[in-house]
Amino acid sequence: MKKIFEREGVFVGYKERRVETARNDVLVHREENPTRLWWELKEAIKGKRVKIIVYEVEKSD
Repeated sequence: MKKIFEREGVFVGYKERRVETARNDVLVHREENPTRLWWELKEAIKGKRVKIIVYEVEKSD
């Protein structure tokens, strides 16, 4: 196996917000948007047989 892609970042942006309807019901609106990193990964693996392993990176604050 050879390495074809190694980057760090957020692949999909995610937002969640609560919306109240006219009948006082609360709905949760979820929105997902692929980032530039997602599209770079997609192009790097297109047409290749790959094994993808994902690690969560600790946030350093």
